[in-house]
Amino acid sequence: MEPSLKYFDYLDYIVFAFMLIISALIGVYFAFFAKVKQNTTSEYLMGGKTMGTFPISMSLIASYISGISVLGMPAEIYTYGTQFWMIMCSEGLVSLTVAIAILPVFYKLQITSSYEYLKLRFNETVRLLGSILFLTKMLLYIPIVIYVPALAFSQVTGINLHLVTPVVCIVCIFYTTLGGLKAVVWTDTVQTIVMTAALIVVLVMGTISVGGFTEVWNRSDLGGRLEFFNFDWDPTIRHTFWTVTIGNYFSWLASCSINQAMVQRCLAMPSLKSATVTLFVLMFGLMFLITMCCYMGLVIFASYHKCDPITRGYIAKSDQLLPYFVMNIATALPGLPGLFVSGVFSAALSSMSTGLNSMTGVIFEDLIKPRVKTPLSEAKASSIMKVMVVVIGSICVGLVFVVEKMGALIQASGSMGAITAGPLLGIFTLGMFFPCANSIGALVGGLISGSLIAWISIGTQINMAHGQIKFPQKPISLDGCDPNWVSEYLSVALTSDNTQHDVKLPFILFRLSYMYYTATGLITTVAVGLVVSFLTGCNKGQNIHTNLLSPVIHRFVNKHSSNSDVVVSQNCNNDDMQLKQLKN
Repeated sequence: MEPSLKYFDYLDYIVFAFMLIISALIGVYFAFFAKVKQNTTSEYLMGGKTMGTFPISMSLIASYISGISVLGMPAEIYTYGTQFWMIMCSEGLVSLTVAIAILPVFYKLQITSSYEYLKLRFNETVRLLGSILFLTKMLLYIPIVIYVPALAFSQVTGINLHLVTPVVCIVCIFYTTLGGLKAVVWTDTVQTIVMTAALIVVLVMGTISVGGFTEVWNRSDLGGRLEFFNFDWDPTIRHTFWTVTIGNYFSWLASCSINQAMVQRCLAMPSLKSATVTLFVLMFGLMFLITMCCYMGLVIFASYHKCDPITRGYIAKSDQLLPYFVMNIATALPGLPGLFVSGVFSAALSSMSTGLNSMTGVIFEDLIKPRVKTPLSEAKASSIMKVMVVVIGSICVGLVFVVEKMGALIQASGSMGAITAGPLLGIFTLGMFFPCANSIGALVGGLISGSLIAWISIGTQINMAHGQIKFPQKPISLDGCDPNWVSEYLSVALTSDNTQHDVKLPFILFRLSYMYYTATGLITTVAVGLVVSFLTGCNKGQNIHTNLLSPVIHRFVNKHSSNSDVVVSQNCNNDDMQLKQLKN
């Protein structure tokens, strides 16, 4: 018997509404009832720098495992196999890199916006470029985050996703505006628990419904889904072991090291040691959740291995597989669909609130504050930031209509995010690891790199839309579908035009795996930046404080040498740090 489409009942709506109410009340608490009100810049953006390891870790996990991951990863595994699962291989190395080489720089400087670093190391223009790249990245990312839960909610309720979207945003904007970083962090903590509980319940019930773990694995193996070690070096193959490990190392490094959301939370910790501990808690938490999401894809395939619901027409896109699956096993546990959709919304709300809070910090610290002639009072600054949250959130809602036209969530978010992630990582790499890099090199390198990745990413999306780029999918079966429907489907397929047309392969860069976009952006920025820096005299005769350089290169730089093109000094006072570079 084929599964029929099911929708929410009253208990599901109650569970879902309860999650939204709890999120809103947390914002109300920190705005009006907490001992320390969120009415200063430090409290609103940094939580007074007194946040604990547990809530910050949970907040980061929730921020990085968004609804894109919860819905996109199972769809990825179902459609293309388990190769993507190997992204976990690079997680530990990224955490070590950040803890040893990058986080100490930000912690010593104690800055509110990570892009303040670019002014200290280079100049105001480079700082402005970094801020704009970050804001562009978040404006591309947040609409996808909003679209995901709306898609899931629409699937299980029948309500149009464009009616759901404003509800998600209003709740998120409400508690982010009122409660600042503390509300965001504690709401993220609650939402992480809800998300994890939802995934575990669905996984256990799904595995039992199929016949156990062994049956899930065997069906996945017979269906060709198990592929972990494709060692092909061809960079145009969408996912191989190398693309998902090497590519993910650089994409995750960009997200985990210089991202404002990450830096802001780490600097909200009372010490560098506690911030480092948070990094590794984040690593293990992400590995656990990624494993659950990927295994979910195998469970869904094992359930529908004889009748693909996409080809059958029950759902329109692979990203709807998980909500559809949940509704079909929901009869065994009333309220499960409500818990699941609450989990997806939780993942999305946490990512959106983090994005809004970090974007507000960047706009205020990097774009508004430096251009205000008279210092703003704390009350006025807090009011400005709250208005900004509302404005940014509203813009993101409008951009959801663009996201709906894009392809699979995992690839769409990865390729769009890389437009800014690679250049940003490259600019910070020039600053922290290459004392010879100057502001002109960083500026030119960032602009050329951003333009290149934007061209590749947009060109790839256009070629995909025109059918010139297609990715081989794993086989599906219709043997278990309704025989009458299968006969009708086959007759239509046989009478359709199956003539093979020669398709000209697009330019090779458009065929490059999207996993390599960030690495390409990084390499381009550093290469161009160094060449331009050498052509423009590097930093000859200028003084760069060691706090601006990564600890791993301190032993290699020539300190206090007047014969060197760059003089690295440990003796600058606070005024020197604000001026960043002083002539000898």
